[in-house]
Amino acid sequence: MARALIVGCGCRGRELGSRLAGAGWAVRGTTRDPRNAAEIEAAGIEAVVADPDRVGTVLDHIADVAIVCWLMGSATGEEEEVAALHGPRLERLLEEVVDTPVRGIAYETAGSAPAGLLEAGERALAGAYERWRIPYAAIRADPGDPGAWASDAEAAVTGLVG
Repeated sequence: MARALIVGCGCRGRELGSRLAGAGWAVRGTTRDPRNAAEIEAAGIEAVVADPDRVGTVLDHIADVAIVCWLMGSATGEEEEVAALHGPRLERLLEEVVDTPVRGIAYETAGSAPAGLLEAGERALAGAYERWRIPYAAIRADPGDPGAWASDAEAAVTGLVG
């Protein structure tokens, strides 16, 4: 059974996790706030506290993970913080997963974050593929259409192990 780690396990992440769990995956989802753990667990997902702004807290949970889903397309906060999630934080994660069982990264390329940031994140993934052969898949569906988004995200994840 493959395991996915969903970084950013809000509403869309829980829907994706629930679909993957229903297909036999073991799914772990992150939250910054421990008070959100019950909602994640209710969706059939193992909840863990990790903050994508502190990549080390995410790395603590990837030892047995095949796919990491970086769902930051609609991340909110200060402009510099959101930019870091698609730049230095993502790049750090990519550098660290080289020596782990992670077989791929699913990256959300649509959302309320500025398009330039999402494009920069996708370029970082392309660079990681060129340097280290870390496969990635883009989740391109509009998050405003939850059904289409969840289907696209599920296809991205399963395509990485297919």
